[in-house]
Amino acid sequence: MGESSEFSYLHPACPQDAAGATRSEKEDTLPDLWAALDCGPWHAALDGYAAAVAAYGTARLAGLDRWRRKELPQRIQARATPHVTLEELVGVTEWKMLRGVWRARNLQLVRANPAGEVERLSAAALAAVPDPKKPVALLAQLGGAGPATASAVLATAAPAVYPFFDEVVAAPVPGLGPVAFTAGYYQRYAAALRERAAALTAACPHQPWTPHALDLALWSAAGGKRPQPE
Repeated sequence: MGESSEFSYLHPACPQDAAGATRSEKEDTLPDLWAALDCGPWHAALDGYAAAVAAYGTARLAGLDRWRRKELPQRIQARATPHVTLEELVGVTEWKMLRGVWRARNLQLVRANPAGEVERLSAAALAAVPDPKKPVALLAQLGGAGPATASAVLATAAPAVYPFFDEVVAAPVPGLGPVAFTAGYYQRYAAALRERAAALTAACPHQPWTPHALDLALWSAAGGKRPQPE
């Protein structure tokens, strides 16, 4: 069974891309993948996501990634009032940083949030789904949490509505311009991925796509981004 069987929003596995592709070769495929309405390349990219994560060679990232995709969504939804705990917020933040830029100061700020405030604001944010703006604004009130961290929580809890905010994913999206980690940019980015997911679902009605599945496929196709120190 392909790696994509690990996802709750997934589709049958497709053959993976040819082995040995370089990072630059993968990055060159992103505009073509974004434009494609053929299900095959998209499913192949998504099926290769776990391998792309493993290629980083970081056991901590691989473990957090599995936890965030396979365990945390069910844990959140099983609660009488869906929310995340402080410990879960820290784990999601570490996952985000290990996939991109490690910001020790931001992580300290996240860890310093009162546990009750994390639960209160995350419960309010998840109760506001599917509003495109309010959940992001509520989560961004937490210390150390900007639109990207907010999107990581929302993509975990509500992948059918919110993609994870990643500059690698934003790069091939037409019309977005240079990446800016602001709420306004995220709204345009999320809207573009929702629209693209809807178009892809129309082309593959037996295997619907979510915005978050779309961002994972694009990140996988690019080979990810080597984590950078602060």
